[in-house]
Amino acid sequence: MKGSQLVAIIKRLEAMQDTDSTEVQTRRFEKNGEERGLVTYDPKTETFELEELADHQTFQFDNIDLVAMEIFDLLDDGTDVNED
Repeated sequence: MKGSQLVAIIKRLEAMQDTDSTEVQTRRFEKNGEERGLVTYDPKTETFELEELADHQTFQFDNIDLVAMEIFDLLDDGTDVNED
């Protein structure tokens, strides 16, 4: 059984929040070598910004769960699902 992809996403986002730096933190999210999204975290405003790289849409979040679910959806294209 594979580990939770959602937990891995949340851990990366929490690492962005947990730094002592006042600088904006940035992480790239990719699947199969293809960059899907770019997330920034601004510790001054305590907000995340997600840019979907395919269409360059940008979304802002003040809730870690919501940004994690959006990243999960962005990375999930249905290719890893086993159907019987």
